[in-house]
Amino acid sequence: MIQLSTQEKEKLMKFKSEMLRVYLIAGTQDVNHDVDDFLVRVEKALAAGVTAFQFREKGSSQLDAAQRLALADKCRKLTTKYDVPFIIDDDYELAIAVGADGVHVGQKDQRVEEVISAVGDGMFVGYSCNTKEQIDHANQLQKIAYLGSGPVFPTGSKADADPVLGFEKLKSLVDYSNFPIVAVGGITTDNAKTMVEQTGVAGISGISMIMQSPDVAQTVKDLLAIY
Repeated sequence: MIQLSTQEKEKLMKFKSEMLRVYLIAGTQDVNHDVDDFLVRVEKALAAGVTAFQFREKGSSQLDAAQRLALADKCRKLTTKYDVPFIIDDDYELAIAVGADGVHVGQKDQRVEEVISAVGDGMFVGYSCNTKEQIDHANQLQKIAYLGSGPVFPTGSKADADPVLGFEKLKSLVDYSNFPIVAVGGITTDNAKTMVEQTGVAGISGISMIMQSPDVAQTVKDLLAIY
């Protein structure tokens, strides 16, 4: 478990549900493994006002461990510059190494109890839950900050994506959860407003919608306008 000094605790970014409103998830795999383009697009999104950023270097990543650490550290510096919470996908050891604000755990990643135990009061924890059975488990945990649910629509960003939820099922998960839910998967600027209005999700999470946009800043601003 992380042991923090009083000074370190004061620097922690406390979780608020507003952090989920426009939640960027990205890794170099989302920009054809171009690290420079990745950093440029991430900074544009941060400058435009994304409310959280999750570093998710997955699947066909071409980075070795040292390169991944170096890139995560650069992302940590950017999020600090723009005062945006920085979240690491799954790898709590990497999250600890770069001083992330949070770590997100998927159903197919390390067990959430292990992550909660490892990070202690050092960072907040998000958890992917796409069924009521999974939310039942989450609802019994004390240190979960938020849930991620999806895909809401068909998506090509995740090769291992779960079955599409749709509005009705997503709303039932929102109603069932003790925690705020950020929706992910296939969301666009065209369908996001209707999804928020019909499901009551706390936020919109985007991968390709933002990272592959011809105008990253405008896409972020359009999403922020929904709230």
